[in-house]
Amino acid sequence: MARRGRPRPDARRGAPRDRRPDRGGDGDGDVLSVLARSVREVEAALRRGRATPAIRAKFQAVALLLREERARVRAEGNGGTAERLKRLDGIATTLAMTAVRDQGLLALLEEDAVVSDEARSVKRQVQQRAGITVVEEEPAPAEPEPAAPARPRVVPQSVVSRQLANPFLAPDPSAARPSAPRPTRLAGWELLGPLLRSFERAGAGAPACMDLPAPSPRRVPAGRELMPHQARLVTAAAEGHRTFLLADEPGLGKTAQALLAAEAANAYPLLVVVPNVVKTNWVREAGLWTPRRTATAIHGNGESLDGFADIVVVNYEVLDRHVGWIGDFGFRGMVVDEAHFIKNKSSQRSQHVLEVSDRIRAFTARPLMMALTGTPLINDIEDFLAIWQFLGWIDGTAPRAELMDALAETGLTPADPGFYAAARQAVVDRGIVRRRKVDVAADIPARRIADLPVELDGAAGRSIRAAERDLAARLVTRYSDALAARRSGSVVDGIDHDLVRQVARWELKDAAEAKSGDNVFTMMRRIGQAKAALAADYAAQLARSAGKVVFFAKHVDVMDAAEETFTRQGVRFSSIRGDQTSAVRQRNIDAFVQDPGVSVAVCSLTAAGVGLNLQVASNIVLAELSWTAAEQTQAIDRSHRIGQTEPVTAWRIIAAQTMDARIAELIDSKAGLAAQALDGSDEEVGSSADVQHAALVALLTDALSADPARVGA
Repeated sequence: MARRGRPRPDARRGAPRDRRPDRGGDGDGDVLSVLARSVREVEAALRRGRATPAIRAKFQAVALLLREERARVRAEGNGGTAERLKRLDGIATTLAMTAVRDQGLLALLEEDAVVSDEARSVKRQVQQRAGITVVEEEPAPAEPEPAAPARPRVVPQSVVSRQLANPFLAPDPSAARPSAPRPTRLAGWELLGPLLRSFERAGAGAPACMDLPAPSPRRVPAGRELMPHQARLVTAAAEGHRTFLLADEPGLGKTAQALLAAEAANAYPLLVVVPNVVKTNWVREAGLWTPRRTATAIHGNGESLDGFADIVVVNYEVLDRHVGWIGDFGFRGMVVDEAHFIKNKSSQRSQHVLEVSDRIRAFTARPLMMALTGTPLINDIEDFLAIWQFLGWIDGTAPRAELMDALAETGLTPADPGFYAAARQAVVDRGIVRRRKVDVAADIPARRIADLPVELDGAAGRSIRAAERDLAARLVTRYSDALAARRSGSVVDGIDHDLVRQVARWELKDAAEAKSGDNVFTMMRRIGQAKAALAADYAAQLARSAGKVVFFAKHVDVMDAAEETFTRQGVRFSSIRGDQTSAVRQRNIDAFVQDPGVSVAVCSLTAAGVGLNLQVASNIVLAELSWTAAEQTQAIDRSHRIGQTEPVTAWRIIAAQTMDARIAELIDSKAGLAAQALDGSDEEVGSSADVQHAALVALLTDALSADPARVGA
């Protein structure tokens, strides 16, 4: 049955529904006025900020109505047709000019663009404002999906042995009959969009954590200590709560909480899905926190897997070949670490995780399901959807029974004041747990970020500055060409900042497709290469004077150059990279942590930015800048975490008088999405694409300001 948007008042009263178009008032004039007003609303919203899901829905709804109204006016062909078409063209032109602000909006103007359910709902609302009786749309027949290519599936021999040893393993019969949502006044509403907006609209002080019980005494292995904030979550699991989005800030012990929650819920066998770089660490942590439970990791086809283990750890990269037997294994709990990895629901990785979670729910009534991530939102508020679906709070299109019942208990609909705050609380109560270090771990020393500007002298520095000038000149040329190609009547006094932003988007797209020589990405890599020796030299000085140092870089060649510097200076180091085997990686981590003679850990920012405990170091050198504050924070939190006894300082090596310095400022000015959606912050939201785009905008704006003659060209 097709989902509907907001029902008409007469439909809610049970009145018969007229299926014919009914334009009241002066007919077309009302329609055109409402469309024009709707376009102005979209335009004003985009000027205030980014294109939110709600704005995209309204934009697409207006585009659909414009297309339909144009077809209707042409079909009627009576007096005044030319004038009405002219007005429609004017509205359509305004809409198209608005779309230039966001590449994603342009895609919604395509004839074959997928129409979202929320856009259909908004379209009906706009029709009602125009006095058009909404016509129920017959759902289009579903087209058969092409058969997915066969995936190589394996069944490890140890799993076969377990199945033979327990041939009568049967699912919990209550798990096969999930309760359906009860009919409520919300039955006619599209709710996923409003649920997402309830987090976007959260103001300062909005709760970011479900109510957790007071911590009860928990037995932990000798040498381990469970902090109060950790014990509260474990107590909630012991008391019967079974779904958690554990979004504590990095360094607050999410791994220990997940393992002990599984112990408290007796959620064995337990499946843990993790990035490859932390797979070995999870097995080791399981041995430390739950020593009575056996843990095993799946490598490759699983030849070394212990099929009788209580805890099975698998990395995202090999999950596809094991989906078949995992779904039938009888898992009673599932943990997804770094859950933001599944934010793209169309990716194979996400689909495998969601398939396994559905099969576990079909087998076990109320399994323990936990999504762990210190950065639950990376680019967009819609990153929540895949995580909510994994946890069983929603299906692909609507809330599931428990969440729907909670929303119904509010007695509100999206049209009522107070709905968004109540809806957000209903989602939080499903199991969102978000704590900050400042709130729950006062004993963790403070951290700070200190910038060290360095001058890039010699040929390398001159080459980089020349390349930046060439990049700026190319942007100015594109701006001037676009300005000259405009029709008359669209002259802007001074710098046309809308056009500047569009030129930056063009350049960023070309850079991503490697259509140009030096671009924002190659520039940052060249700067990193030029800084490598300087950053390594500073890290060596720190190691001699202050003890162990963690050295982070993005690119392999920067790591190579740093290691050459350490070798020349006689500084022993460990190298932690993404292309290492688990055994080599762990051996290098242990050397840095345990060997007093190993002074520096040279780490890949992407491969070693998560899942490592490097509290033995209190100084971090960031040789290259990340594109996001979240990635930078993840790296710093390898040392700034539970177990750290000293203040932590992250030393950012900044190339003065280059794009490097501007990007550092942009990163600092952008708060993570989690700060807004979960922590109730009113700070600006930023993503990696925002920083890259903003850097190009600043570069072009500076160049135009320095050459006023080009502004009005």
